[in-house]
Amino acid sequence: MENSTDKPLHALGLIEACRGIGEGRFTAESYAEALLARIASLDGEIRAWTWLSPEAALEAARLCDSHLKTGNAPGLLQGIPVGVKDIFATAGIPTQMGSPAFAGHVPEESARVIGRLEARGGFVMGKTVTTECAFLTPGKTRNPWNPLHTPGGSSSGSAAAVAAGFVPAALGTQTNGSVIRPAAYCGVVGFKPTQGLIPIEGALTFSHTLDQPGLFTRSVADAAWMASALIGEAAHLSSFESSPPGAPPRLAAVRTPVWDQAEEHARQAFGEQIQTLRKAGAQVEEVELPGIFNQAHKAIRTIMAVESGLNLEPLYLREPPVLSPTLRDFMTEGRDTGAVVYLQSLKLRLALREELERFLGPYDALITPPTTGEAPATLEQTGNPCFCSIWSLCGVPAVTVPSGLGPQGLPLGLQIAGGRGKDGAVLSAARFCEGVFSFPPWRR
Repeated sequence: MENSTDKPLHALGLIEACRGIGEGRFTAESYAEALLARIASLDGEIRAWTWLSPEAALEAARLCDSHLKTGNAPGLLQGIPVGVKDIFATAGIPTQMGSPAFAGHVPEESARVIGRLEARGGFVMGKTVTTECAFLTPGKTRNPWNPLHTPGGSSSGSAAAVAAGFVPAALGTQTNGSVIRPAAYCGVVGFKPTQGLIPIEGALTFSHTLDQPGLFTRSVADAAWMASALIGEAAHLSSFESSPPGAPPRLAAVRTPVWDQAEEHARQAFGEQIQTLRKAGAQVEEVELPGIFNQAHKAIRTIMAVESGLNLEPLYLREPPVLSPTLRDFMTEGRDTGAVVYLQSLKLRLALREELERFLGPYDALITPPTTGEAPATLEQTGNPCFCSIWSLCGVPAVTVPSGLGPQGLPLGLQIAGGRGKDGAVLSAARFCEGVFSFPPWRR
């Protein structure tokens, strides 16, 4: 059975692959074989995977083919191999959290989102590299655009795997900037839906207030398709990909309270993005966020520090130490934080949610940089998440789309965020922006 498209199989987007398998133009097994060949040729340099079994992947693909051969209707993700960040529990597959503390850990049950993935006909291709306990200490993954640069974190392997053509989609999580930042650094689409739409149960808990699942694809339409499969109840998303982008959106361009941390090339790029979108017909108003948002970054740090100190306490207390000094110091900061300060931060979070809803009233979405600039030329850290913090704190949907290249030839992006539950509007605005910039889905 041959692929009737003019693309190699590994270059197909998620929707293209779903339709090719569902329509019988190629099998799930042949698709998996093509992806495994791609991995074999490039992952020695990129190092996106912490666990990968070609035999297990091919067996799962054959089961997907058998489902179709018996006359069953294809699921939304029928035959699709997905990269899974190694903090999601996967039954019978090692789940090691990027930490020696979990070496050899094999769960008996999978995370809820993995159950949904499999119920829609998809399967786990392998486990992708995460930073230590989804915090800051990097794993082994390199940026597919330049292996001397970070891919970002903490969902490092998931972003790199999609960018390199290893899988058409991957799962990640975001507590602060762990989906949007690596997606931007690696030149792919990252989507963090409204908090709660995709279940987090069964993933490592770092901050129970802030942890949110997200996903990586190579187009906004693919992200909407993937999200609709995992959300299960958002019919407005499931038909998104088949409709053309809507009318030019009304956008608020915000520089946020951390504008001074953006590199000069990122500031210049954001100004150019605003002008390009205006020329394409978007209504873009440059506005400042209300002053209350100046407190957001301190609040999210407090919540993360306190809750990590609680949720990872058994690891913190273990002797000899199994956590990096970076994570231990952060947890110590949280354990030393008073209850009043923590509760004030939680209270501020709710106030910021309400204020953001009021602010967004006249707009379809807002735009802002996803990162401070290109991926840093280091493998010792994963970059600054500060341009993601407000939207993670408020639990609102956010998307990053690739928008061009920076001075070092590495991807830059544009972040689009919106109100809670307004995922469809945010995706529609993101699709418009994606069409304006028309950035290729990968370099290689």
